[in-house]
Amino acid sequence: MTFKMDHIVINTVDIEAMLHFYTTILQLPGERIHEFHDHQVPFPSVRITADSIIDLFPQKLWENDNPEHVCRPNLNHFCLSTGKAEWELLRKRLADNGIAIDDGPVKRWGAHGTGISIYFRDPEQNVIEVRYYESGEADKPCMLDS
Repeated sequence: MTFKMDHIVINTVDIEAMLHFYTTILQLPGERIHEFHDHQVPFPSVRITADSIIDLFPQKLWENDNPEHVCRPNLNHFCLSTGKAEWELLRKRLADNGIAIDDGPVKRWGAHGTGISIYFRDPEQNVIEVRYYESGEADKPCMLDS
């Protein structure tokens, strides 16, 4: 059986802070943001690759689903990969925006072998790992150019 990652859903409290982080700091292209603001769709998304997105669920979509256990304990982190030059630019953007790196640079195992990773948090404390592969094997960035 073969799979591709389709989407990740993150329950959010401050949707605007999260949109800013994912579209400005990570520079992921936004999808359906205008439609969300115009109340035409229930949530916006950001695109990781042509095949995968992150949906940002506003609180009204999940607040009645036993808020003490709404997904947050279930997600340890997610990982995005990119080329080394883009990774270095992201580290600079994180520093320029006062976003602390929790761990790294550190070698870690991933979908294409061992890569160099940093870990940091979005505005709602979800842990994000961003890595590049030294071999260059995975230099086809998952983050799209903006």
